[in-house]
Amino acid sequence: MPKKFRTVKPKEVITILCANGFSLRRVKGSHHIFTNDAKTKMVTIPVHSGKDLLPNTLRSIIRQSGLSEDLFR
Repeated sequence: MPKKFRTVKPKEVITILCANGFSLRRVKGSHHIFTNDAKTKMVTIPVHSGKDLLPNTLRSIIRQSGLSEDLFR
């Protein structure tokens, strides 16, 4: 049985992405778009004040980034 992800704040995910070579490319409304240094991966983070990211949203962010799931647990 796969392990479930906990709910996390968007700021935590942004910190992990920045520590792993991603930088903020642009902001469109409440969505922050990050790209990695090689500009091959693009990750969109919904940043809504006071709301956590749901586990399925986090799973999608991990898939977009190509990073290990262990970084986000």
